[in-house]
Amino acid sequence: MNGKRSTGRLAIALTLAITFSLPLFARQKQTAAECSLAILTKKPQKAKAVCDLNTVRTLADRGVAFEQNQMGIASVLVIDESLSVSDAVQWFQKAAANAYVPAEINLGVMYENGWGTDKNYAAALNWFHQASEQGSALADYNLGSLYLNGQGVKQDYHEAFRYFQKSAQAGDPGAESNLGYLYDRGLGTQPDIRMAIQWYTRAADDGWPMAQHNLGDLYMRGEGVSQNYSTAAAWFEKSAQAGYTGAEIKLAYLLSEGRGVPKDLEAAYSWLLAAAKAGDTRGADLQRSIASQLNADQLRMATERADSVNSQQRSQISASAFVP
Repeated sequence: MNGKRSTGRLAIALTLAITFSLPLFARQKQTAAECSLAILTKKPQKAKAVCDLNTVRTLADRGVAFEQNQMGIASVLVIDESLSVSDAVQWFQKAAANAYVPAEINLGVMYENGWGTDKNYAAALNWFHQASEQGSALADYNLGSLYLNGQGVKQDYHEAFRYFQKSAQAGDPGAESNLGYLYDRGLGTQPDIRMAIQWYTRAADDGWPMAQHNLGDLYMRGEGVSQNYSTAAAWFEKSAQAGYTGAEIKLAYLLSEGRGVPKDLEAAYSWLLAAAKAGDTRGADLQRSIASQLNADQLRMATERADSVNSQQRSQISASAFVP
């Protein structure tokens, strides 16, 4: 729960990616025309309007909650020298005061992380509760994360389970993954590997990297399912492609051993190097062992592949993160 991704099965708490994906969820209808900044719009051609910063600011000043939230996101990203992260808090506060759910969640995450303001778990809890009361599955997920980690509240696995279950039943993939984890570990509920697999699978099918990794881990170990290295490798690869370093390391192991996939030391080395470059060096021993078996050209090509993987992952996160 310290933010470092492990090769073991874990639950995800609040993260940077989650924060910036907040605008993707449940927006209330606005009576005024909506206007999105192109830089924040994943598919601007489908937006009702694509506007410049001045237009968005004007509408925000007029009290349009959607635009106030837009200004908050623009400020978080500091897309203009006139903006700052501290401005984001003020804009989110204005939109949240209008009971605008995405802004309530965004404001909660700002307080939870101490971005643009002092870290304040109590304030984060308050805003998540307000959004939850308006039916936000994402708010329920964030509340579950606070109870899971004991942030702003006494650690309570039963409450974490309750919020994750509520959010998962509404289709939030992060909650699906964490609910699977609680069933997997018997936290807040009785251990139930069958239910863990069910929720991991839902989240994995929804593209959640942690669940893909955890599901792959079960198949690799043969826990609750028949051991199947091919299936494990397939899930690890999906997770690794999304930048989850634990999956990169385990996929590298399978590639180095030829378990479930053809043996490929060069590919294995590239995944280990990608994980290391992302700050996860737990595959260092295997990486050194494989390096001694590759020639200079293979090492160069593997290094180029690792750099390309990390670059693409950053690009994917950027492309999907800032959609209002």
